Amino acid sequence: MNTARNIIVEEAGTIQSGMQVIELIERKGTGHPDTICDSVMESVCISLCREYLERTGQILHHNIDKGMLVAGRTIVRPGGGTVLEPMKIIFGDRATDTFQGIRIPVGDIAEAAAKKWLKENLRFVDPLCHVRFQNEIKPGSAELTDLFSRKVIGANDTSAGVGYAPLSETESLVLETERFLNSPAFKQIFPETGEDIKIMGYRNRKTLTLTVAIAFVDRFVRTAAGYFESKAAVREALQAFIASKTHSFDTVCIDINTLDDPSRGESGIYLTVLGTSAEGADGGEVGRGNRVNGLIPFGRPLSLEAAAGKNPVSHVGKIYNVLARETAARIYRDVRGISEVSLFLCSQIGKPLDRPLTASARIIPDRDVTVDEVRERVISIIDEELADIGSFTDRLARGEFTVC
Repeated sequence: MNTARNIIVEEAGTIQSGMQVIELIERKGTGHPDTICDSVMESVCISLCREYLERTGQILHHNIDKGMLVAGRTIVRPGGGTVLEPMKIIFGDRATDTFQGIRIPVGDIAEAAAKKWLKENLRFVDPLCHVRFQNEIKPGSAELTDLFSRKVIGANDTSAGVGYAPLSETESLVLETERFLNSPAFKQIFPETGEDIKIMGYRNRKTLTLTVAIAFVDRFVRTAAGYFESKAAVREALQAFIASKTHSFDTVCIDINTLDDPSRGESGIYLTVLGTSAEGADGGEVGRGNRVNGLIPFGRPLSLEAAAGKNPVSHVGKIYNVLARETAARIYRDVRGISEVSLFLCSQIGKPLDRPLTASARIIPDRDVTVDEVRERVISIIDEELADIGSFTDRLARGEFTVC
């Protein structure tokens, strides 16, 4: 145990996640309403960091992690439907808008960042026509704002972050599958597929079932029969992609849009006008979607913190979750004899970020290795990463790490 930083290394057990009988892994894709909220608010956070630095020379207090998306209304129609009511994105929580007489237009910065992300990531959403914005960002409390004026900025919350490594085969394939379906190359071949894609991976021993939801775009679909033809082609392409990946599954079953009912004609198919259910069906909220590794891993240790939108200078709900992910990955990569590692970082409000209340690593060692043999090296890596946390938060502020 490292008494300076309270680092503890212990054995977690003997069965890796990928070796257990059942695994359930979910991934909400780019156009899912929850992922839209996370991505937009994180973009706002990064833009605010940049503007604060340019205008004041330092990053000021802000947390934009209470954002919401209110679904709009559409009429879906094969060949092209209509948007009746735009979506609404609500910016919430706190941000400094004045500093030593300098005014920072927080609302304008937030809206510009949101429009930029929407334009770059959702092909059929025009942020000028299809989205309305509501700014509910208020200045922060005096106590939390004061943290940023101190010589050493401490944690602005008592909370815990968690990360683990490596990803299991199921986790990796779920993540890669969504990225494949939302890749520019795939969209060029299948423009009828929207960005709202959700995947649930269910592994039972060596059989993996991928339940995939894909929002098809109605302007490319003329008939119900054409929809089912297109869905079959997408499934074939997905099968070929999975066959190209190295894995140990005996069987991979793919089910796409399982609510579809051919007997119901046009009312029994999954169509959208803009490629996202946010246009007329589902709202979204920051923190309800993917964890910082891009997955919702049922059965893995995870934090309920909404990392997206939190400031990267003091908010451990973001910092410790991403740092735990990166540090766990380094431990697994650099320390021979580790099959799996989970890392928990817990803060105390006001205390220095490099001195957590505890840093707890739980390790499953290889059969020929004991925890005692790797303990000191693991402690050394955690110690190094915490000591360099200033550089880490600088990179986090520049948007170098994904958080959803």
